[in-house]
Amino acid sequence: MNEKVNILIIYTGGTIGMVKEYQSDVLKAFDFRKVVEQIPELRQLGCHIDSVSFKKPIDSSEMNPGHWTAIATLIETHYDNYDGFVVLHGSDTMSYTASALSFMLENLGKPVIFTGSQLPIGDLRTDAKENLITAIQLASLKENNKPVIQEVGLYFEYKLYRANRTTKLNAEHFQAFGSPNFPALAESGVHLRINREYLWQTTPRKKFKVHKDLDANVAILKLFPGMSRNLLEGVLNISGLKALILETYGAGNAPTEAWMLKALKRALEKGLHVVNVTQCPGGSVMMGRYKTSLALREMQIIDGGDITTEAAITKLMYLLGSKVSRKAFKTIFETPLRGEMS
Repeated sequence: MNEKVNILIIYTGGTIGMVKEYQSDVLKAFDFRKVVEQIPELRQLGCHIDSVSFKKPIDSSEMNPGHWTAIATLIETHYDNYDGFVVLHGSDTMSYTASALSFMLENLGKPVIFTGSQLPIGDLRTDAKENLITAIQLASLKENNKPVIQEVGLYFEYKLYRANRTTKLNAEHFQAFGSPNFPALAESGVHLRINREYLWQTTPRKKFKVHKDLDANVAILKLFPGMSRNLLEGVLNISGLKALILETYGAGNAPTEAWMLKALKRALEKGLHVVNVTQCPGGSVMMGRYKTSLALREMQIIDGGDITTEAAITKLMYLLGSKVSRKAFKTIFETPLRGEMS
């Protein structure tokens, strides 16, 4: 590289930040301020690396929109001083946080790469070192003095994905994440291969903007055979609820029982936003393809297309927090904002 690239590591918590003390077999916190000393291979990247950590690192199961705002604020504060950011995060809710950040960081012109690990960084068979090193390398890539990656990505086990296309698929394998409906942005092997045709391009000259107002008055309801009327109506009548993701079967199908359709119609008339998202890991909602989804289309339920549940719920929080009008809400949700849907 012609000039030294500045990278900021943001450590929020998670397995990647733990190291085993072999004398006692106890896990203790890894000091990311000394990351280059402890992982000397990083010197080969030619980057200047700084780090900042949450005052109290948290398990990713404890993540909430307040923590997302804290991450976004750190990026906003340091945006002009660094060429790229690597966010270290527990794997359990990483797809939720990374999806949320993709919406919160509008006109992002630099890489924000999420990564973590299944085993602590000091473990004999750890995946943490490779994930961290390659995430930093991806965040440091530049061509013609411009970042190659200009979006929020998630790197895990040799693949970089668009963050808002990911979901955690496995709790035990190193290959913990997948992106069922969108190809990998980059693949790490003997060579680091960037799939440039899939990269998100930020509109030039538009100013970077951070959105911090999120509205968490949302819910997810997964359909299942035998679901009762009381359950559906109980969810639809939750006090303060503004939006609901309905995880339907296959290509967006649902039972056609009169009580179900009437309950949904009443909720829509009261102003509830309902989004149809398939509960299948891959594929897309196509309302009207089958008779069992025709009624949903006719009552103007929002078509989630091939969006993941993680991206759908965080997009709802973002749009509600942005005070999008009811009239425009359906159209805006069905429009790709950060490459989260086809």
